[in-house]
Amino acid sequence: MIAAKQKMLLKGTTIGLLGGSFDPPHAGHVHITNQALQAFRLDMVWWLVSPRNPLKLKSSLSVHIRVKDSRKIIHKPKVFVSDIENRLNTHSTSQTLQKLFKCYPGVRFVWLMGADNLINFHKWDHWTWIMENIPVGVMARPGEQIKAGLSKTAMRYRKFRVKASNAAMIPFMEAPAWSLLGGPMQDISSTQIREQSLRQ
Repeated sequence: MIAAKQKMLLKGTTIGLLGGSFDPPHAGHVHITNQALQAFRLDMVWWLVSPRNPLKLKSSLSVHIRVKDSRKIIHKPKVFVSDIENRLNTHSTSQTLQKLFKCYPGVRFVWLMGADNLINFHKWDHWTWIMENIPVGVMARPGEQIKAGLSKTAMRYRKFRVKASNAAMIPFMEAPAWSLLGGPMQDISSTQIREQSLRQ
């Protein structure tokens, strides 16, 4: 977790939160991080390496190993890799956000995710609370754009969708506000990497 003396320095900054298992971290994570930094004009992106994902099988690797591996592949001063969910002892994104809002008042957070996550976002715990309490930036994923745009979440919050051309305004908007980006994509996923390693 970021030291208390640094919290004051973070006030007024825009920070994207990219949560996930990072099992394993890969070039796709780096790509969407760079995309988010540019499109949303973020000051920082925090990788929140989750102890567990309730919608996925339990990882065979500890959160500490996944944090270490993540730090090996991302070398940008604007990216902070953390096991903050493990430290905060939170078990869902909504719980994590509530604690982050309390710990870092004055920071403009944006929740970041791939288009594939938007498709199933309505299965997340308290998903409407998340949409209504933090702006959301959705990054392009191969073959998922149309399904994401027609997802239950996208349809419910269609009136609050921000054009990709105005994505830089997202950090300064009151939730609900979300934007689905296009652009170049990396056709890679942690699931594919795990499956390939099992076949070798």
